[in-house]
Amino acid sequence: MANTTFSGPVRSEGGFQVVTKSATTGEYSTTAVIGGTSLVTAGAGITAGTDTVYTSSVSRNGGTIVTQIMVDLTGLEGAGTADDIIGVNAAADCHLGQITAAVNGTILAVRLTCLEAPAGGNADIDVYSAVESTGTENVAISTLDETLLVNGAAQTLGKVTIGAGVPAADEYLYLTCGTATDATFTAGKLLIELFGYDA
Repeated sequence: MANTTFSGPVRSEGGFQVVTKSATTGEYSTTAVIGGTSLVTAGAGITAGTDTVYTSSVSRNGGTIVTQIMVDLTGLEGAGTADDIIGVNAAADCHLGQITAAVNGTILAVRLTCLEAPAGGNADIDVYSAVESTGTENVAISTLDETLLVNGAAQTLGKVTIGAGVPAADEYLYLTCGTATDATFTAGKLLIELFGYDA
């Protein structure tokens, strides 16, 4: 097919994909994605929070896949015991989304960035993954089949923490309190990034 040049804006509701075609099989592979619908969705134990904001994106450039999850903690509850799950008060399904190989790739690294210091609830926040999606606010993350990804410690504006662990395929992401403060967050914006590749 010949190249096409547009002089005006090109619009698509579903985003754009750049593909390559295998010379041997004729199969198409996606090498880059621009826009489109988010493929990572949080549970009701996050999205039902009053004034809580959750947004996510998955972008692909060549063989690199970057998943970004941004959360405004406002309206979510801290926990009464260290290492308990953060979410809507007493709610289940407090996960930040499921990470799959098909969508997010095989994860090589996880990074946590504080965009606004938490207030109200505890500022000591960690990131976990778990096999189960049913984790409940103010319940220990250890009740799930879990892995510590990022030991965030006290979150302050601009702090960046590189995780020591990565989620296995099909696991769900959670935020937990590193220490106990059973109170409602009035501020706190976090960006969680996962860097993956096609295995």
